[in-house]
Amino acid sequence: MWDFSIGRSLTLMMQTMPFILLRCAVYFGITLAYILITGIGSGIGWGIGGLGDEGFQATAAFWGGAIGFGVTAGIMYFLREYILYMVKAAHIAAMVQLLDSKPIPGGKSQIEYAGSVVKSRYAQANVLFVIDQLVKGVITAITGLLQGLGSILPIPGMQQVMGVVRVFLRVSVGLIDEIILAYAIKTESGNPWTSAQTALVLYAQNAPGMLRNAAWLTVLMYGLSLLVFLVLLAPAAALVYFMPGTWSAGSVVFALLFAWSIKAAVIEPFAIACLLQSYFKAIEGQSPDPTWTSRLEGVSSKFGQLKDRAARWTSGTPEARDVSVETGGSQS
Repeated sequence: MWDFSIGRSLTLMMQTMPFILLRCAVYFGITLAYILITGIGSGIGWGIGGLGDEGFQATAAFWGGAIGFGVTAGIMYFLREYILYMVKAAHIAAMVQLLDSKPIPGGKSQIEYAGSVVKSRYAQANVLFVIDQLVKGVITAITGLLQGLGSILPIPGMQQVMGVVRVFLRVSVGLIDEIILAYAIKTESGNPWTSAQTALVLYAQNAPGMLRNAAWLTVLMYGLSLLVFLVLLAPAAALVYFMPGTWSAGSVVFALLFAWSIKAAVIEPFAIACLLQSYFKAIEGQSPDPTWTSRLEGVSSKFGQLKDRAARWTSGTPEARDVSVETGGSQS
């Protein structure tokens, strides 16, 4: 059914508790920032709206809260590289170390050591971020290959079935990109672009099994997240009650934010711990298949970008430090 041990994943969670607590602080802090700034915006709007009638005041409070929410979202957008670099990748580095039964070197905290490992592989946060974006594009292309194989089968209703599968796999892909980053950490590669390229080829060779595991974990993650959302809906409604104006949708929004924070802080690391086991078990003893390398070059321009950057990094040319990338548009 799946290729990981739930018990081992829970143990890994306990062993990396400093990172779990860090993730809780970061993601709950983000949620509280949304609530606080949205509340301040709503209060300012309510005050300005006092210059008009009751309907105008309620509308001003709503838009004040919406602007506060949008401002917070904008700030979080610019912090996404830092969170990936200092929280997600560092947590993966600690998990990889412990999965290999290697102790954290003495004299350093787990967070300090894992952070130094990430910095040794990715000198700058934007390098890791660009690699992550390229990896997502290649994984999406690999998933598209599998979808294409299913859609051409002459089975009645297969197109409709593959439509559902396509949506589900896109959600599952979100769990896998960080596993590719773990490969560079585990192999202690000096060229992050080459390691990402190799890890993706190995993933493609084992994609059906990896997607099966990711699918199970997607069901588990979003099932638990839905449960958390329903539990937190009442407390979120109480928060909205104390906000000025008519923020009837606020309880749903805040409950979603709380559920997201718990998912990102606790549920997602569990899924990553499971997929780390599955991936390294699947690729053990394997080498990249040139056939799959050629296939990925044919279906994904992002894979070609990884290859080009790997060559520039190896050659030591100034272009190797140019990490700009087009992340919009097609993911292929």
